[in-house]
Amino acid sequence: MKIKWTHSKTIFFGVLLNIVFAVYAPIVKSFEISSPCAVLMEQSTGQILFEKNSHDVKYAASLMKIMNLLLAMEAIDSKKISEKDTVSISDNAASAEGADVWLKSGENISVEDLIKSVAIASANDASKALAEHISGSEGKFISLSNQRAAQLGMKETIFKDCVGSDEDGNVTSAYDVALMSKELMNHKKIIPYTSTWIDHIRGGQTQIVNTNKLIKSCQGTLGIKTGTSDKAKSCISSACQRDGMVLIGVILGCENPKERFKEMENLLTYGFSEYTTVKPQIPENMVENVKVQNGMMGEVGVTASIDSEILVPKSKQNSIKSEIKINEEIIAPIKEGDVLGKIVYTLDGNTISECDILSDTDVEEISFKSVFKAMFLELIRL
Repeated sequence: MKIKWTHSKTIFFGVLLNIVFAVYAPIVKSFEISSPCAVLMEQSTGQILFEKNSHDVKYAASLMKIMNLLLAMEAIDSKKISEKDTVSISDNAASAEGADVWLKSGENISVEDLIKSVAIASANDASKALAEHISGSEGKFISLSNQRAAQLGMKETIFKDCVGSDEDGNVTSAYDVALMSKELMNHKKIIPYTSTWIDHIRGGQTQIVNTNKLIKSCQGTLGIKTGTSDKAKSCISSACQRDGMVLIGVILGCENPKERFKEMENLLTYGFSEYTTVKPQIPENMVENVKVQNGMMGEVGVTASIDSEILVPKSKQNSIKSEIKINEEIIAPIKEGDVLGKIVYTLDGNTISECDILSDTDVEEISFKSVFKAMFLELIRL
């Protein structure tokens, strides 16, 4: 059956399409969240995809314990401590107020159980015990925390304790929490802890449940930390992995836990729907050799390898351009691996990545000795 297409139908469908675009376009272009402070960061590059008052100085409650986990992982990697170490609980740790796993003074417990208790149950007593085991005392651990924060570029952060209390001046920012979380996620050993919903300590005697409900409801969630207090209100730092890309979201100051989880899901959904990582390709016109001046060889072979990926908007992943730039004067001697140029990748006129072009062999400088050696070797071959 033939359908007669009239001018009125063309107008109708044109109007309909305009309505569709008007409804759906703002979903991407005017993305907002109601939380007072937020940031969304891509983990491998540290690139910011969204931020709102990300440098405002705020209380963050137990999000401050991310530093405890980071320093614990670094101490384990450096062999300073082991997950199998046994820790004798001090009076200071046992008397900690707030969330706990009911540690008793003199009780012996493993570092592994302490990390579980901090990462999953956000336990203050375990945080203090872990801090004391890493540094010898809570005071020394606080000093170490501030030193590490400075090294990471956490300019708005001051640690006054190791549990994230509402003590005056015990503050951070959404951006700083993201930096700290990014560094923690570099330690793959922490993920089995932060991403676990239910576990046990004390040989199975005590059950602990994760405070981060997104582990159950949000695809790809790797966990990290939640925090709640009078001054901080409801906060969360969450890492999530999809299609090989890891995003870190931080939200501070929500009115209640339900809101923080909803806001975080929206934030992560935005990031994964709008951005992707791509591995740049070696250009098809890549040179195989470049000319060498004053060398025993007139040219040298080159190589280039790309290991890192580039974060780009999904709508522009096919718009990346590349340019090969070779140094104007390449003069011997040259060593294998010397940088001879670079491949520059741009998007919308802005450089987004560079890849070094390297020599694939040595090239000697012309000299009487090298010429004589070459002639001698040639005579031997004859």
